[in-house]
Amino acid sequence: MADHQVPGRTFAERTVWARNVRTPLREFLRTETGGAVVLLAAAVLALGWANVQPASYEAVWDTQAAIRVGDHGISENLRWWVNSGLMTLFFFVVGLEARREFDMGELRDRRRLALPLAAGLGGMLMPIAIFLAVNAGRPSAHGWGVVMSTDTAFALGILALAGHRLPARLRTYLLTVSVVDDLVALAVIATVYSGKVTIAPLLVALGVFCVVLLVRAAGVRLGLVYALLGTAAWVALSLSGVEPVVIGLAIGMLTFAYPAARGDLERASEVFRLFREQPTPELARSAQTGVAAALSPNELLQQRFHPWTSYVIVPLFALANAGITISPGFLAHAYTAPITLGILAGYVLGKPLGILGLSWLVTRLSRGRLRPPVGWAAVAGGATVAGIGFTVALLVASLSFTGEQLQEAKLGILSAAVVASAGTWVLSWVTGLLPSHRRIRALLGTGETLVDLAAPADPGRDHIRGPENAPVTVIEYGDFQCSYCGQAESVIRDLLACRGDVRYVWRHLPLSDVHPYARLAAEAAEAAAKQGAFWPMYDLLFAHQDTLRPGDLVHHAGELGLDVDRFREDLRRHTGAGQVAEDVESADLSGVSGTPTFFVNGRRHYGAYDIATLSAAVDTAHKRAVSAAASPPNGTR
Repeated sequence: MADHQVPGRTFAERTVWARNVRTPLREFLRTETGGAVVLLAAAVLALGWANVQPASYEAVWDTQAAIRVGDHGISENLRWWVNSGLMTLFFFVVGLEARREFDMGELRDRRRLALPLAAGLGGMLMPIAIFLAVNAGRPSAHGWGVVMSTDTAFALGILALAGHRLPARLRTYLLTVSVVDDLVALAVIATVYSGKVTIAPLLVALGVFCVVLLVRAAGVRLGLVYALLGTAAWVALSLSGVEPVVIGLAIGMLTFAYPAARGDLERASEVFRLFREQPTPELARSAQTGVAAALSPNELLQQRFHPWTSYVIVPLFALANAGITISPGFLAHAYTAPITLGILAGYVLGKPLGILGLSWLVTRLSRGRLRPPVGWAAVAGGATVAGIGFTVALLVASLSFTGEQLQEAKLGILSAAVVASAGTWVLSWVTGLLPSHRRIRALLGTGETLVDLAAPADPGRDHIRGPENAPVTVIEYGDFQCSYCGQAESVIRDLLACRGDVRYVWRHLPLSDVHPYARLAAEAAEAAAKQGAFWPMYDLLFAHQDTLRPGDLVHHAGELGLDVDRFREDLRRHTGAGQVAEDVESADLSGVSGTPTFFVNGRRHYGAYDIATLSAAVDTAHKRAVSAAASPPNGTR
């Protein structure tokens, strides 16, 4: 079935178009990067406020606020309500993302868990060891938890700004590693940095959490139920003395993540069609419920809460905690204090040594079977930027220290963020000076990527354009009646016209619930393929997406000079239905539910389908293929 012709014509007058495909990970990265700017602004504002009007700054955050029901209630200052109240939602989102990584991300292959787990633990233990060494024999040693955690929001933001030369997949690796240290950090907060524990409320909190498990097992999806139960557990933990933010993480970890199934999307289309025919309030509610049911609770909740945590809650936390009064005398004293030095050295030296060292050790011990998905220069860049500890670090500092020691800890945290950011930029700049072949290996590495495609390209059955032995294979699942696929077709044509290192594979995924003639058009393409004219028919179908009725398809066959009687008979007997069904089945196995969906060397392409974005994805795949081909099997260099 392979047809290796490369289209010679281009579309000079093509509409500039890009379609963004939203996914949990892409939305997470985009929100975190933008949120880092807001977070930085909040930290600067806190420093300015604390130095211009220090009395006002402390007075505001020491203001008492209470919630009472009868004689019972909680009365704390505003800083506590931000740190232990609003930040519960932040850790809820952290739990959602951790669960998504286990269900859909890099950690869905459990064999890959060892490397980020080791890197995450190394990135915690080494800073702790350095902090304890600097503070040995002093009461301040109990604040070792300050240096545990990386601030994911700040780290991803700095990678986007200072580490633009580093590969995009580094962000995924760093996110996976940070999931580990966030989970461990919350466990440490709950067990080490909680106050005096009262057993009765703690048992109540555990009982409420058991009810949450039962409700989840019963398949209840009503958010209000979980919100009420989560609030009850939070109140009980607050009264018990255990840091209540852990309930947010626990409930987030319970929330399933899964791709939208094609059957669910078809049911959503059906209820929306009913609403389109009869737009009543009842059918409107049914349509909303049907659309929401097609998405996983994890994705729905991330979409709802992530902007609030990134743009409101975490910046508010920074505003409440980052303010310190700076003077020459304070700086001279603090930069010689064990707390400041321990935090600064722990983050700036310990984080890179721990993450990079343990990543290398696991790669060595596994003889290359487990290795980072990027090159070692990129791992070093991620390890350096992991030295930015802000949110959890400030939270633990507020639980560990008071008075001048707290100010010293805050200075160490802020200083480490500045030094780690500068170090990441320098490392990125130095890597950019390497010769091209060494730079590619240093950034992309030779590790195997997690393949998303269930059925690899098969020249014996797939329709292929471009050289069969090309190092990069782009597979598209598409629908001839889909307008987005029509727009993407011109992009693919331009891509093949300007590159000789790509082969393109078309696979059918007719969305019959929204495109009534899509399946018939797919079978028409297969009928044309029996006469050696798949690609001419492919071009014609996309050129005339509005004329795909049976008579139109026969007319197209005649226009191509095919045996019309044979074509009509093949169409009537649905001789191409088997090929179409095989493509649809392979799409289901690969988790594909919409069109167009692209795979580049087996890896699903998330993002825009304009020529620049798709070319960049192809460039990366090509570099990885060349780098892997030049590497010895299971090599660790």
